[in-house]
Amino acid sequence: MTDNVRIARLALSRRAMLRGFGAAAVAAMAYRPWAQAWADPIFLRYPFQLGIASGDPAPDGFVLWTRLAPEPLAIDHGMPALAVPVEWEVAEDDSFRMIAQKGTALARPELGHAVHVEVAGLKPGRPYWYRFIAGRERSAVGRAMTTPAIGTRLDHVRFAVAGCQHYEQGFFTAHRYLSREQIDFVFCYGDYIYEGRGDRLRQTREGPVEPIRRHEGNEIYSIIDYRRRYAQYKMDADLQAAHAAAPWLVVYDDHEIDNNWADALDQDDTPPAIFALRRQMALQAYYEHMPLRAASLPIGPAMQLYRQIAFGELVDINLLDTRQYRTDQPCGDRWRSDCPGATRPDAQMLGAKQEAWLVDRLAKSKAQWKTLAQQVMVMDLDRSADPGITYNLDSWNGYRVPRARLLSGIQERRIDNVVVLTGDEHQNYAGELHLDGRQPGPRAIATEFVATSITSGGDGTDIRADAKWVQANNPQLKFNNAQRGYVVCDVTRERWQSEFRVLDKISAPGGVLTTRIKLAVAAGEPKLVAA
Repeated sequence: MTDNVRIARLALSRRAMLRGFGAAAVAAMAYRPWAQAWADPIFLRYPFQLGIASGDPAPDGFVLWTRLAPEPLAIDHGMPALAVPVEWEVAEDDSFRMIAQKGTALARPELGHAVHVEVAGLKPGRPYWYRFIAGRERSAVGRAMTTPAIGTRLDHVRFAVAGCQHYEQGFFTAHRYLSREQIDFVFCYGDYIYEGRGDRLRQTREGPVEPIRRHEGNEIYSIIDYRRRYAQYKMDADLQAAHAAAPWLVVYDDHEIDNNWADALDQDDTPPAIFALRRQMALQAYYEHMPLRAASLPIGPAMQLYRQIAFGELVDINLLDTRQYRTDQPCGDRWRSDCPGATRPDAQMLGAKQEAWLVDRLAKSKAQWKTLAQQVMVMDLDRSADPGITYNLDSWNGYRVPRARLLSGIQERRIDNVVVLTGDEHQNYAGELHLDGRQPGPRAIATEFVATSITSGGDGTDIRADAKWVQANNPQLKFNNAQRGYVVCDVTRERWQSEFRVLDKISAPGGVLTTRIKLAVAAGEPKLVAA
């Protein structure tokens, strides 16, 4: 590079560098070779304001994540349009006396200065601690876990299920409690962010209410919009604590892009080619902020999200994508009791390729428990006392043919100990899965635990008035609750136990967490019982 080109680039980026790194760094740039200058950046503000995370563990490693953002809500997040080296360290102890691995990654401007490190070569089935260093600044310390070696006879795994965390509708108190659970990982079923504009009233059953916290900006469409929205969420200290405490296994649902989107269609009848642009930017921002492997790096408006993570021969976690490959929701995507489109024979929820992959994984699994970690309810609940069977058509109940194909496949292949983990509903549910819930068979095909939201829906109540009818008129449903919180799953070879943690409030700080109920499933008997 010639001196003239170097001077021109310095002039173009001087304003951003002053804001993000300080005058001292700019002065150093003028007198030192370019690469050497960026080896030791000086930040005016702390660059790790969005926290740290780990995810997608394997027997020999995991993904480490952070993103440099000295000014998280600024258009350029306080960073110049240049790559910055970030050191990382993984240790066998939380005081970092025994360093297991270390290295340097580049925080690239093309990915909003996010860092994804795929650590390998570690020991299986044990905890590690990690941190990042950029210039003279050091991140907080996080705890990660490797999974047991393939084929290991594992006796116990404990993890949490959480999601649906609308920033405007409450405080992330549940995440603070979740960070204190002694767990191996967190499954996040989606709705990590919400896409709507800030400064608006929210309609509730009691009428319009002011948001508890406000989104920055309008509804999000551009890559800058999505980055700023993720930044606002990730600056929350309770969410950061939950990420630092354990690895996360993440999938998206709808609000990471737009409410109830399905493949190339959104809810506003946007031309598919235009919606593809929004989807492309939303998926890039999702990747930038999640501890995902490079295999999930989006290509245009597409992303490889479904995957399997095994915990010895105890649990296979099959992480699914129920948005990207589905056909359009029938009957205008409304709750209805007379929707012929719900039984259309060519409907898809997972898409042919993902469905074949899932059935193959289930059939070949040697794990004691086979888990479908996904987004929308599989139980076919009648939602209303109105005549007919009222279904939520955005759930698997709007896709009766692929639902029957999935459950029949499990039943016909005699695949035991299948547990479905779900979110989306903003309520806790637990029930048994049959081909037709109105006429349950003598033995359930699988069981389903639906975790409530972290905040979405507000404080909530123990049982909503409309849910009392649902509970009384759906024999497959064994439990319902409408408070906020998360689920802790305690799994052994003999049984699967789910503990429903709920908060008395999220509309103000200081909510109190209790265990609402513990339900269990014995191995070989898909029947829910009190634990």
